[in-house]
Amino acid sequence: MTPSILTEVALPPVPLTVEGASVLHQMMRFRRAAWRALSAEDRALVLAEASAVLEAMEKPSDGRQSAVFSLIGHKGDLLFLHFRHSFEELNRAELQLARLRLSDYLEPTTSYLSIVELGLYESTSKVYADLASRGVPPHSEEWAKEIQAVLERQRKAMAARLWPEVPAAKYICFYPMDRRRGESRNWYQETMANRKRMMEEHGLIGRRYAGEVRQIITGSIGFDDWEWGVDLFAEDPLVFKKLIYEMRFDEVSAVYALFGTFYVGVRIPAAGLSDLLTA
Repeated sequence: MTPSILTEVALPPVPLTVEGASVLHQMMRFRRAAWRALSAEDRALVLAEASAVLEAMEKPSDGRQSAVFSLIGHKGDLLFLHFRHSFEELNRAELQLARLRLSDYLEPTTSYLSIVELGLYESTSKVYADLASRGVPPHSEEWAKEIQAVLERQRKAMAARLWPEVPAAKYICFYPMDRRRGESRNWYQETMANRKRMMEEHGLIGRRYAGEVRQIITGSIGFDDWEWGVDLFAEDPLVFKKLIYEMRFDEVSAVYALFGTFYVGVRIPAAGLSDLLTA
């Protein structure tokens, strides 16, 4: 069997992926009326406790880090972003915040649970073609062993991207998205080769903005209401508009992309929390 006669029927249609950090976005509304009812002394105690805990959480530690952003607009006041090694660790971070006295003055508006994900369309095509050319049956023991070897090599090669620190940029833009899977178009019924081509073209646009914006893609199928989460970090928020607008014209976005709610915020260090909440 040669790669030229491979069929999508014979081979799995799912591209390989490697996963890294578990990620939680928490969007909160600040209950200012209740906050103002506190005495100045009580507010100072609450802020001192929260600042100390958040300052420790925002320091990078072996792929674990949190960050706070002040949201712009009516969708919330604060966004807490957590990178951890597992969902259990995310839950502990969530509970750590809930135990703060400050949490009495925060009202959750929404949240998003996902995991850093890198799609391996190129590696998938190569390894599937190689295995098929050698007559290795899909999902056999030999097949599974070689797939795992490929994934392990990719995990090591992409470790920095799988376990990132929260970029130090001033602005964040977060949004969830799906691939269209109904009506007249269905991403999941396209061939592997076609999806690979479209994703490569899509990626070319992002690479042109590499010096201006940092992008972190997370997978959320089975974890939340959308299929992926996208975080963009930049010093100038205008780059979010330019990048996303340009991407709307490529095939994968123009035909197959569905977008959820966008959240834009300004990075707030823990030391600046007092200024933000007493403004």
